[in-house]
Amino acid sequence: MSSHPHQNLDAPSQAPRAGARQWLGLATLVLPVLLISIDMTVLSFAVPHLSEALAPSGEQLLWIVDIYGFMLAGLLVTMGSLGDRIGRRRLLLIGAAAFGVASAAAALSPSPEVLIAARAALGLAGATLMPSTLSLIRHLFPDERQRTVAIAVWGSAFSAGAALGPIIGAVLLEHFYWGSVFLINVPVVVLLLVTMPLLVGESRTPTPGRLDPLSVLLSLVGMITAVFGLKKLAEGEVGALPIAALVVGVGLVTLFVRRQKRLTDPLIDLELFAVPRFRAGVMGNFLLVFAMVGSLFFLSQLLQLGYGMRPLHASLVLVPGLIISVVASFIVIPIARRTSLRTAIVGGILINAAGFLVLATVPTADGAVVALCAFTLLGLGSGLAETMTNDAILTAAPPDRAGAASAISETAYELGGALGVAVLGSVLSAGYTAHLDHDAALDGSVPEAATQTLGGAVSAAEQMGGTAGDALLTAARAAFVDGVHLTSAIAAVFVLAAAVLVGAQLRRR
Repeated sequence: MSSHPHQNLDAPSQAPRAGARQWLGLATLVLPVLLISIDMTVLSFAVPHLSEALAPSGEQLLWIVDIYGFMLAGLLVTMGSLGDRIGRRRLLLIGAAAFGVASAAAALSPSPEVLIAARAALGLAGATLMPSTLSLIRHLFPDERQRTVAIAVWGSAFSAGAALGPIIGAVLLEHFYWGSVFLINVPVVVLLLVTMPLLVGESRTPTPGRLDPLSVLLSLVGMITAVFGLKKLAEGEVGALPIAALVVGVGLVTLFVRRQKRLTDPLIDLELFAVPRFRAGVMGNFLLVFAMVGSLFFLSQLLQLGYGMRPLHASLVLVPGLIISVVASFIVIPIARRTSLRTAIVGGILINAAGFLVLATVPTADGAVVALCAFTLLGLGSGLAETMTNDAILTAAPPDRAGAASAISETAYELGGALGVAVLGSVLSAGYTAHLDHDAALDGSVPEAATQTLGGAVSAAEQMGGTAGDALLTAARAAFVDGVHLTSAIAAVFVLAAAVLVGAQLRRR
């Protein structure tokens, strides 16, 4: 398998070319991608408001953010197989309707427990949306060059949605209550339900085989159990329960993989991983999204709570990175034709790593400009790399296995995002708590809520007032920035590891 995309992208194609209706259909297929990716990060700017309204514990707050991505990633492959059977467009429409209902439930949640349940329902509904999109794109665009551009649009929509989430959330929070970040999904769902039947035809696999319920159970329970244990260990809770959860989770996932090798109709086509180009694309997607979504989780809190910026002003810091991410998704195609797939992907990943290294130097106060530069590098690197990793995944798979390749690609996206928030968020939380506990300026009478989250510290400082409140706020902000430094350095290591792994895979012929 060649590592030079121009040999694929420039090859003459006898396939029919798409017209205006197909491109309008692509615009419709972008809507669910935006919904999913926005919902992965929209809560980041709502965290302070949500913390004040519902008073979740630090653990509940992480689950409110995490459970959506876990459900999504755990069920993506299953829902991809279900779409093969009942029709990908039909599954997408059913999922969109459920997504709208779950969004309304999340917006009206009266307690952290209800919000966690609503977010889990959102993840369940969201898992029905994503597997259909890339498969339907392949169905809409049989011409290879047009399909590459369509994949770039799809990838930029995912990146743009992830970065747009905090911006949209910030604008809404300037004028409305925290639940409005979920209510915005409803009109998008209505638009999708109206336009999808008109512009996108049905697509299904003629002989999909049997859906294996045990595989579904093993993948979902195994992943959530393993991540629970990983989260607890990352937070510094080295006990019997977290270790047991991690061991059991890894064991269930291992059983899942072994079962897929034996099944005639597996949920995941593991044979695709024998192709180096495919492996490189999946690994690159996973590690990039892991670091990117994890960074958005703490960057939005840093700007708002650490630097005291208003949500709207803080969101503007992300705009240059958002714009350059979308632009980079398209300019990388001609770059890759003139160089190689390996150069384009590894170059983008290294730029991404540079962004994290800059983020690891943010000052304790007035660091918005440094954060802007860091996020711009993150957006540029992700935009350059992810378009070509997606192209590598789809072009590495035979046409009759495009659906399986799409499901694996999207699972890498969602699992990377969920684990990014879980692991990097837990590391940040542990680093924050450790620094605050050892701050000599505090007299030891720190409210428990202040030791768990920066939002809790800001609220506690306001209630305390006076010199004691000012001392707590100063110490909490310094502790949070120290946590950001540690977390950004770890993210940089993950991204550099991605560059080495992907570069090694794409060197193979």
